[in-house]
Amino acid sequence: MHDAASRVPARYWHTLDDGRIECDLCPRTCRLHEGQRAACFVRQRVGDHMELTTWGRSSGFCIDPIEKKPLNHFYPGSSVLSFGTAGCNLACKFCQNWDISKSRDMDRLMDTASPEAIAAAAERWGCKSVAFTYNDPVIFAEYAIDTAIACHARGLNTVAVTAGYIHGQGRADFFAHMDAANVDLKAFTNDFYRKLCGAELAPVLDTLIWLRHESHVWFEITTLIIPGENDSDAEITAMAEWIHRELGNDVPLHLTAFHPDFKLTDRHGTPHTTLTRLRRCARDAGLRHVYIGNLADRDGASTYCPGCNAPVIVRVGYNILDYRLDERGQCQRCGERLPGRFATFERPFGNRRIPVAIGSTAAE
Repeated sequence: MHDAASRVPARYWHTLDDGRIECDLCPRTCRLHEGQRAACFVRQRVGDHMELTTWGRSSGFCIDPIEKKPLNHFYPGSSVLSFGTAGCNLACKFCQNWDISKSRDMDRLMDTASPEAIAAAAERWGCKSVAFTYNDPVIFAEYAIDTAIACHARGLNTVAVTAGYIHGQGRADFFAHMDAANVDLKAFTNDFYRKLCGAELAPVLDTLIWLRHESHVWFEITTLIIPGENDSDAEITAMAEWIHRELGNDVPLHLTAFHPDFKLTDRHGTPHTTLTRLRRCARDAGLRHVYIGNLADRDGASTYCPGCNAPVIVRVGYNILDYRLDERGQCQRCGERLPGRFATFERPFGNRRIPVAIGSTAAE
């Protein structure tokens, strides 16, 4: 393991015939001369190798409800220690965490912590999981993997909140250390990805298919609904049909409300009626667990048994008001087993957000 707040050699690159180094981690395949940084900003060529410049450095730590990731079928009601670093390998004009993901100021990363310190802190505070979030953990894969190893040694779960823009060996290595993921499927047209994200749709679909067929990771999907961009019945129906066909009807889909931010402040927020309509489209296409997020909607936040249609987890926001599953995830009314990961349910963490400091001197 490395000392906290250090630059470490990066994996996933090779040298080209012209002397440049090509990053193999994500589909951008950045090609770098000496001293250049990749598009994500945190992977840099130094001499004849590549370094990750944010290993052991975080933009902050916070204890959240797992539902905030959002994950509704992964140990509901539990708490998760969340953190991110800086930078991103997408260029979303609507980024809701742009102050972190678009940061080019390494001085923002004030909280330093080793993987062992993070795992120890999560255990000490009673968290069931540690989440790599706020910015995409793909770009700090080495730090995330090292932290996941330390978490698993203490019996903690690991969660990746990601856009899924990763390929090749990096994808296999990264997700081998994750227990759950929320994948941000930003839209279902390549035009949207190119125009608003500076990326391509196909690699994200490849990641989702890989997760379903090549991994044991529990995953859920989130789509931020932006008025006038990806809010048509036809697009969401096509997306839901693809999910049903390629991933199965049990994959939870979260349709969340947009609010104007970053470079997309000329749009209004997503109307509640739009989310309700699109949720119906997705359910009509065969998906059994479709949620509404970022808006108060008791029905759209609650989980229903696919066997008897009874509400088995009643939520308002991130608060669980009623819970009717056993530790195996079986409906207490009809015995139907819900998809996901469940455990003995105790008092839910609730709608709380607790910022915490760890630091490199935290007990390990």
